[in-house]
Amino acid sequence: MPAFNGYPVETLEFLHELEVNNNRAWWDENKARYEAVVREPSLDFITSMGPEIAKISEHFSAVPKKVGGSMMRPHRDVRFSKDKTPFKTNIGIQFRHEQAKDVHAPGFYLHIDNTGCFLAAGCWRPEPGALKKIRARIHERPKDWQKARDARGFKNLYVLGGSSLKRPPRGYRADDAMIEDLMRKDFVGSTEFSAADIEKRDFLKQCSGAFKKAAPLMGFLCAALEVPF
Repeated sequence: MPAFNGYPVETLEFLHELEVNNNRAWWDENKARYEAVVREPSLDFITSMGPEIAKISEHFSAVPKKVGGSMMRPHRDVRFSKDKTPFKTNIGIQFRHEQAKDVHAPGFYLHIDNTGCFLAAGCWRPEPGALKKIRARIHERPKDWQKARDARGFKNLYVLGGSSLKRPPRGYRADDAMIEDLMRKDFVGSTEFSAADIEKRDFLKQCSGAFKKAAPLMGFLCAALEVPF
């Protein structure tokens, strides 16, 4: 695949039109456009990002496959949703840990959407066993957590977000110095960027530089989950 030099201007146009025409008939008529302006440049991005991710950690994967790789599928799972529109109107790309099985594991993430674009790093909604391990490590090694959370490069760029419990988790006191972080259900930092950035030749460099600044957080989470970083 060719080197990635930015998404074409038609990418966001396609996503906007899909939002307006989110049905299977329109999709079938425009699938070739999807391949040309969304999937193929995304696969090029993933391929080019592979060596950059490896510089951060050799244990995270960049897999440029149409199915089962780093790019999330365009079809929505509507089984349990009131919204029955069949297709996602965003691009989602995740570089997961080599031992990961799903999107809830440690990973670096790119989100492109006409309503907002962002990069993220961390663990989103980790399963109960993983969540327990992360909390335990924060409690047992608060200085290590603070060092990762407050690393200058990370803190200046990212915002720790996601959902939190309303009360302390079982086994932890309300007066614990780390209680605000122990109550988190997500351990994800995110940083927004302009939609126009995706068309720039240095967009890959922008993303890889941001991911590199999240290394302290990712290292802490991998240690908590007992996987290599």
